[in-house]
Amino acid sequence: MLSLRFAIPTANTLTPPKTKPKPGLVVQTAWNQTDLFPSLPKRYDYRLQAATTDLSVAGDIPTEEVVELPAELSRELMPKHVAVIMDGNGRWARQRGLATSAGHEAGVKALRELIELCCHWEIQVLTVFAFSYENWIRPKVEVDFLMSLFERALKSEMESFSRGGIRISVIGDSTKLPTSLQQLINEVEETTKHNSRLQLIVAVSYSGKYDVVQACRSIAEKAKDGQIQLHDINESLIEQELETNCTEHPYPDLLIRTSGELRVSNFLLWQLAYTELFFAQELWPDFRKDEFVEALSSYQQRQRRYGGRH
Repeated sequence: MLSLRFAIPTANTLTPPKTKPKPGLVVQTAWNQTDLFPSLPKRYDYRLQAATTDLSVAGDIPTEEVVELPAELSRELMPKHVAVIMDGNGRWARQRGLATSAGHEAGVKALRELIELCCHWEIQVLTVFAFSYENWIRPKVEVDFLMSLFERALKSEMESFSRGGIRISVIGDSTKLPTSLQQLINEVEETTKHNSRLQLIVAVSYSGKYDVVQACRSIAEKAKDGQIQLHDINESLIEQELETNCTEHPYPDLLIRTSGELRVSNFLLWQLAYTELFFAQELWPDFRKDEFVEALSSYQQRQRRYGGRH
């Protein structure tokens, strides 16, 4: 997910992209993660021994500095927590006649730019959906490739993120991950745990339903052991047991989903209860600074009532 570099095939690299649709469709509904790891065409080679992935760091995350906000934005109204569904890498590549790996490379560049913008604009938490629990039903060769890719990505970015003051947290059912990846995640989280400039939460083997179920199981165990009583169980207790208890700001203020899809699919189901939603028409690799400004500007113009009246 992080700073990955894929070799782009020479064939068809000059194929012009299709005209980009108008951005900024805003609908107060939710999204579905469908294309972060899409069904890949035959030309995508999953064979690990043949992978040409270059995981070298493109450059350090800039150190802390004062950066002037775009005129459209107010620092006082900036969301503390932004969640993003990076949808459209595969379609972006297919539109250009490229292998899906080229779409992932372009998507990673977009993610890195977003991380830098969050750092500069004092957004405190950025959550990205990397691999859903449902993705485990995909072919084993694809899953193995993605796990290897994620592991190499963490290794390549750990030092850069640490120097940039970024804290890495990984949420999801880690028991299904390869042992080496579990160990690396523990190392990365330990290495960056004292960083406070930005918390990057990566959801891997995650689902919203799983999150609620594991919270209920934890509460049931405590009740069984006599640590809590039935009347102690409330929303606050459940929230303490959710995977997002790793952050001081567990509820996204703004959810951005790219590629024009308007569906919810098992992501942060509890946490998104009062989140403002923004759906962009751009495919994820085309979502850059201007599009992020548009999403933030839309958010800052809304009144968050939480069921009340203003």
